[in-house]
Amino acid sequence: MTTTAPLYVDQSGGYVDPLADPRLYEGALSRRVLAFCVDFGIVLTLTFVASVVIFFLGVFTLGLAWLLYGMVFPAVAILYSGATLGGDRAATWGMRMTGLTARRWDGSMPGFFVAGAHVVLLYATVTFLTPFILLVGLFSRRKQLLHDIALGVLFMDRGLLESRR
Repeated sequence: MTTTAPLYVDQSGGYVDPLADPRLYEGALSRRVLAFCVDFGIVLTLTFVASVVIFFLGVFTLGLAWLLYGMVFPAVAILYSGATLGGDRAATWGMRMTGLTARRWDGSMPGFFVAGAHVVLLYATVTFLTPFILLVGLFSRRKQLLHDIALGVLFMDRGLLESRR
């Protein structure tokens, strides 16, 4: 059986296409915006903490560690996303708060590298296309943004997805 849609095993042991149940994606786009705001705040807080640590390391290394300031935000964002989105719950803390979870096209959870690439592509597309990436989500059947489509990642309602299993 070949198909381009992701398939999940339901309670009866059969395969289910998530497109057959569009409730999995209802409200996903607005919840992702809220989750992004929460996650951005967390990343900024962690960046501030890392910056303080780098400051004191710079004092001890006679300024050498201060070269790390240029990459502290991207490093924190990638590590945060890789650890949370690529973790066993497949959701950042903001996504957990809004009840979302991530899956790949084949139904597996994204790993550390896919999650890290996801945040890099997110910030790259936001930088160049600003809010226009949200327009793609309005017209996509699965409420996917550009970087989701590029990486084959779906964001669904965690409660509905887990109740189907």
